[in-house]
Amino acid sequence: MIVRVMGEGQLDVSDGDLSALNSLDGELETAIESGDEEKFRGALHALLQRVRTVGKVLPPEDLAPSELILPPADATMAEVRAMLGDEGLIPD
Repeated sequence: MIVRVMGEGQLDVSDGDLSALNSLDGELETAIESGDEEKFRGALHALLQRVRTVGKVLPPEDLAPSELILPPADATMAEVRAMLGDEGLIPD
């Protein structure tokens, strides 16, 4: 699955890693719902770090369409809230 981290580029993430990413996405949603900025920052950092760890960076000239788009590390809670769908950032 091709994942774009806004401002960083695209990574190829194995379908086998989606369960762990969904769990981190759930933590991010919970932090946003509670309005807890500290938990939000930690959850966003953890999600992006996991994607960077398990994903294979694609070259900038690779123009494959992104299946998921994640916010940049410096996104605000309001910006991430606006990106959330019914299933969070990462659909089940």
